[in-house]
Amino acid sequence: MLPYSDLFIDFDDTLYDTHGNADIALHELFAEMRLDQWFADPEVFYYEYWRANIDLWSRYSRGEITRDYLILERFRYPLSFGQGLDPSEALCREAGDRFLELCANKPGLVSGARELMDYLRGRGYRMHMCSNGFHEVQYRKLRACGLDKSFDTVVLSEDAGANKPSAAYFDYAFDKTHAQRASTLMIGDNFQTDILGAKRAGLATAFFNRFPDYPASEPVDYEVTDLRQLMDIL
Repeated sequence: MLPYSDLFIDFDDTLYDTHGNADIALHELFAEMRLDQWFADPEVFYYEYWRANIDLWSRYSRGEITRDYLILERFRYPLSFGQGLDPSEALCREAGDRFLELCANKPGLVSGARELMDYLRGRGYRMHMCSNGFHEVQYRKLRACGLDKSFDTVVLSEDAGANKPSAAYFDYAFDKTHAQRASTLMIGDNFQTDILGAKRAGLATAFFNRFPDYPASEPVDYEVTDLRQLMDIL
């Protein structure tokens, strides 16, 4: 057994299929809000949403924008492509609030996630969810996907007052979990926030390269393309 007692595990798109679940929710939102009145091609709305969302989450993780700005702007941008549609603040907030509600109830997991978590629990690891996700949404997602009993600790950036990859986030995580850096492994899919953040905080790292067109740009301790491969390592 490797010299780890504690595992810091990212949640979104590492265990929970955030992208897949959000895509379903986005289609539901489009139908509920009858956005077809302004979009002849719904794919324009979906494409512009994802383009804005990726950029905004990257900026949020670097502490450049607030949570409220992210929620508002990720809908203001795609809605601005609707013909004759005014993306007012009220409309963007309505879309953002409903989208979060729809997302939080989706149960989809990344392939192999449940097997891995059951295996790791059986091996006796202490497991800590480490996420930049929003407080009121993450606990609902955990319940929806059935992983709410899987973690010893949930460490959210809103509680930490800092986002991954900042050192302050990881300092808070160690204070809350009482884990030791030398015996903790970080598992995550986002190379910038999960892996580089953990490396700079002195942790061993396991990069879940879910879409392996983009290999690790710096050395990592482990790299896998399927979560079940971690069962061979741990």
